[in-house]
Amino acid sequence: MDLLGDAWTPLVLREAFYGIRRFDEFRQELGIARNTLADRLRLLVGEGLLEKRPYQDEPLRHDYLLTEKGRDFFGVLAAMSRWGDRWLAGEEGAPIVFHHHGCGHDTEAQVVCAECREPLRAEDTSMRMGPGYPQRLRQRPDVQRRFGAA
Repeated sequence: MDLLGDAWTPLVLREAFYGIRRFDEFRQELGIARNTLADRLRLLVGEGLLEKRPYQDEPLRHDYLLTEKGRDFFGVLAAMSRWGDRWLAGEEGAPIVFHHHGCGHDTEAQVVCAECREPLRAEDTSMRMGPGYPQRLRQRPDVQRRFGAA
């Protein structure tokens, strides 16, 4: 959430999925201030979601391209879009429709269990500490309560 702590960051990524690559194109499409956009692009490059590649020498200008890590963010945007379609779209329907080229159908994101393929819903799911959970936090009483650990 530190990475997505504002509204602009996912919007910049969304535009990158639409094929926007250049600073001025991002500015035009989003109506974002130059300094805010520069900060978000610097953050996304620093976090490895975008790659900065020069396309012009004089003056030096860059394209901003999705990396593998950035392309992997697509599922997050698709899930956010599905939630928005359900709870925010008007009677006329979803403003954006996803078309899956593999099967030729319009579709929507679904979050499913990787094992059984059933929908992953809050009421059917619990969270446990994984192997990467910080060792220094594991014994804290609030952490123990959160994860129901004994």
